[in-house]
Amino acid sequence: MKINLKVWRQKNNKAKGELKDYKVDHVSPDMSFLEMFDVLNEELITKGDDPIAFDHDCREGICGSCSMHINGRPHGPLAGVTTCQLHMRSFSDGDTIVVEPWRAGAFPVTKDLSVDRTAFDRIIAAGGFISVNTGNAQDANNLPIGKEQADEAFMSAACIGCGACVAACKNASAMLFVSAKVSQLALLPQGQPEAKMRVMAMVNQMDAEGFGSCTNTGACSAECPKGIDLSNIARMNREFFSANLTGK
Repeated sequence: MKINLKVWRQKNNKAKGELKDYKVDHVSPDMSFLEMFDVLNEELITKGDDPIAFDHDCREGICGSCSMHINGRPHGPLAGVTTCQLHMRSFSDGDTIVVEPWRAGAFPVTKDLSVDRTAFDRIIAAGGFISVNTGNAQDANNLPIGKEQADEAFMSAACIGCGACVAACKNASAMLFVSAKVSQLALLPQGQPEAKMRVMAMVNQMDAEGFGSCTNTGACSAECPKGIDLSNIARMNREFFSANLTGK
């Protein structure tokens, strides 16, 4: 396969960026999208050019580092996968693919396709924890939790913090991410002691980071590679309003 790429190149967050054209020949349909970028970068290095910077780590759809806007969609054309799980068989010979970084004021571009997502880390640090005694694990029967409740908490905890929800939202809202992190603890008894403090601290930090308001269009959930449900946002809103009414 031959692939035409239009890739966003930007030296740093102060520099002006632009789309640059590249051609990649001999692309195997079995290559992952990131492997195709590896091939391109090897060619650029051989020519003495600056390789394209992009984030990646596990390449197994676990860490969420591989954040790219591909033809206008976070993580590309397939649902339920991250960029590293996308393969070139999803494209055709001669296709033109436009690749850009996440677009959000709270995610400044560091270089090319890499963005600074430490805003998410600061939101988690603000309240995404529980204070419990450490030591040997208690017997499971000592903390009875209904299966439906446990399943909901598990699904919320599946969020990998990739930022696709922010990239998909026209307001660059982080509500889906924050609500998933609030929900995974709010649904379990271990998360109850700090529930009010947690939701207020995390929502306030989200606002301080400059993320936009929820648009209620559902683009965040539709593009989420882990399928985090919009019901988490409703739960977080209830938790937040309740905490404000009753006090910390």
